[in-house]
Amino acid sequence: MARLPRLVVPHQPHHIIQRGHDGLTIFRDADDYLHFLAWLKEAARQFKVAIHAYVLMPDHLHLLATPVDDQGLARMMQWIGRHYVPYFNQKVGRSGTLWQGRYRATVVDPELHLLAVCHYIELNPVRSGLVASPADYPWSSAMHHIGAKQDGLVTDHPRYWDIGNTPFDREIAYRQSLEEGLSQAHIDSITAATLKGWALGSDAFKQELERQTRRRVSPAKRGRPLAARAEVADADDSEVSK
Repeated sequence: MARLPRLVVPHQPHHIIQRGHDGLTIFRDADDYLHFLAWLKEAARQFKVAIHAYVLMPDHLHLLATPVDDQGLARMMQWIGRHYVPYFNQKVGRSGTLWQGRYRATVVDPELHLLAVCHYIELNPVRSGLVASPADYPWSSAMHHIGAKQDGLVTDHPRYWDIGNTPFDREIAYRQSLEEGLSQAHIDSITAATLKGWALGSDAFKQELERQTRRRVSPAKRGRPLAARAEVADADDSEVSK
């Protein structure tokens, strides 16, 4: 069966994960990271996508991004691929795909989860054992958010501005919450929602998304009538084919 289209909602933040093919290292040195970030900045500008947080890991990447239309994310990721993949393949003497299938993405409730997803992204190098602190990793937005440097790629989300009245207040508040980290349950919920394409947010947020998009944005609850369960099963078959 044809796979369901990826859920993209204009003017809402989305968490994106893109992995290297079969665990392939996709960033081998500083030049690779710098080239990718330059192309990401240009693609975000071209396709009107605001990048709120990011991390480039050796074998995958995370973005938190808001598009102005329902095509911007896909066009941005395709444009980057058309530039980065040939560059990388020529550099290391390989051919073929660099990515493990399509990128994964979920719509994020900004009021409830935006800062948590920023932390999830920027703490990735710590969870992976690459650094002791997110501020020690040069290829993420963490240093921007804590005031260690200005990053021209990052567009601050209004939710970030809500955490303090001045830049200094925001940076201190963000550093403190970043140091507190996330519970394993929260980490698991963000990961599962992104990999499965389900919206990450409150029930009210999900209900509004379903009203806007006229499609299911979260797993079906148990105990539905038989006819509803059959309809959900058909939809899930399409999801599996992604």
